[in-house]
Amino acid sequence: MTTLEKNYREEIVPKLMKDLSIINRMAVPRLVKIVVNCGLGEAIKDKKVIEKASAQIAAITGLRPVAMKAKKAISSYKLRKGDMIGLKVTLRGKRMYDFILRLTGIALPRVRDFRGIPKKGFDGKGNYTLGIAEQTIFPDLEYNLVDRVRGFEVTFVTTAETDEHAKMLLTLLGLTFEI
Repeated sequence: MTTLEKNYREEIVPKLMKDLSIINRMAVPRLVKIVVNCGLGEAIKDKKVIEKASAQIAAITGLRPVAMKAKKAISSYKLRKGDMIGLKVTLRGKRMYDFILRLTGIALPRVRDFRGIPKKGFDGKGNYTLGIAEQTIFPDLEYNLVDRVRGFEVTFVTTAETDEHAKMLLTLLGLTFEI
């Protein structure tokens, strides 16, 4: 059990129970999974892009990503059904909590002029998506793996019923939101 997971069970859950007036411990909002998604439109022209980006995401998350295929053909983009156009990693359990610690403690503070993450990433159902412009903010990524700067999305999936509850949970887990 990681320190953040232990902190969640011993300190965050009782605080959320008190603040949200929840009696049952199992009804407290919790983080279910984190999905890291990287769209690679340039993979249509160069197939090696998938391999390079896959190595980068594997270094950042600790898991090998799954290649995502196009569901339908779009002729204006020269995209055929079944072409590899993205990568996805789903983090749960210990790896999920480790990723949050690295994101909040190491990666986000390395962003120039960081004042917090935007509040507008909530979907209305308690989930939050954060766009990261550069993969180079993670020190786990060796510089020789980086061929070009790529961005990706990090989605925090929670059991919270409202965005306010999800924001409280994510704030207590260490994410800082803009004022």
